[in-house]
Amino acid sequence: MDLTNKTVLLTGAGGGIGQALALALAKKGAKLCLVGRNEQAMQLLRQHLPHPERHAIAVMQTYSDDEIGALASSFNMNGKLDILINNAGCSHFALFEQHSFEDIREQIRTNIEIPALLTRALLSEINPGGIVLNIGSIFGEIGHPAWSVYSATKAAIHRFSEALGRELQGSGISVLYAAPRATETSLNNEDVYALNRKLGNGMDSPGFVAARIIRLLETEQKRYRFGAMERLFVKLNAWFPAVVDGALGKKLPVIRAFARRTNGGESE
Repeated sequence: MDLTNKTVLLTGAGGGIGQALALALAKKGAKLCLVGRNEQAMQLLRQHLPHPERHAIAVMQTYSDDEIGALASSFNMNGKLDILINNAGCSHFALFEQHSFEDIREQIRTNIEIPALLTRALLSEINPGGIVLNIGSIFGEIGHPAWSVYSATKAAIHRFSEALGRELQGSGISVLYAAPRATETSLNNEDVYALNRKLGNGMDSPGFVAARIIRLLETEQKRYRFGAMERLFVKLNAWFPAVVDGALGKKLPVIRAFARRTNGGESE
């Protein structure tokens, strides 16, 4: 797909990956609808994009049914959508026993309920040849200690993408899925960075992730997983889960130690 003059709705635009992705899309000539809760961050972002007058902002206080419906209606009145990118995410790094009910609800709401509702509302507003891109996580395919609920919700968005893509075959709309590994954004706190350094886990910059996602859109590759070792672990987890059980079991004392001292997680 040539992204020039394509209309793109991007959720989580105020976060690290969202900001990097918005800049990369704007440089490709796309027209953006930046969607998120942080109006100040999105206004600042728009000012730094090429041709800021081409881009719009939609502030979602709670992603209520009324807010989602109004967003869908705006495309019905003002022109169709070419690409929907469900990028907004929420993570809470903690042992499951440390999760409050609200922590659990927030991750389920942000990572799977809102993307599904937005996709349902906007599907009829997407042009033929359009794309739905869901941003998941490598932890959606490798259940990881201290990210139990996050892993579950990202597994759900992975299967949602897979099922919807198969359902829409022949419709002219493609469903793509990207699974980043750990990324240097506010979604991860300092304890997560320290844990990754201790375990030798790789991390990517938001700019690197954005560049790969742009390539994914341009080639319409159905699925992309970040990280060579992470891709190997996904295969091992599918075919020989006991091997991954053992590998993560050896790291478990370190993971527990960092999780018990953490402040939790963030939203983007």
